[in-house]
Amino acid sequence: VQLQASGGGLVQAGGSLRLSCAASGRTFSVYVMGWFRQAPGKERSFVAAINRSGYSTYYADDVKGRFTISRDNAKNTVYLQMNSLKYEDTAVYYCAAGNSLVAGGDLYDYWGQGTEVTVSS
Repeated sequence: VQLQASGGGLVQAGGSLRLSCAASGRTFSVYVMGWFRQAPGKERSFVAAINRSGYSTYYADDVKGRFTISRDNAKNTVYLQMNSLKYEDTAVYYCAAGNSLVAGGDLYDYWGQGTEVTVSS
């Protein structure tokens, strides 16, 4: 499956952005989808994941209550709604496809190219 992330940009602290990740190739609905991020000088970290049906989600503690992951299997797209953005949310955000609702990036098989989010303080 090929993944294309979009929606990044520059936003002020407290603002919102919605990231999208469009999938093509194999059937999108068979995959658990995740979002990860990598801040400058830091390792990649888990943000959120959603199961195949969209009824189960999983979030990193530092985004819980501010970010919402969702998916539209008819559109082969997963979303990440990011509200109350903080300076420390600045990173390149990646979507990924895998088979388990987990935080470990090593367990995701396919990755998008990343979209950059910059939050100004």
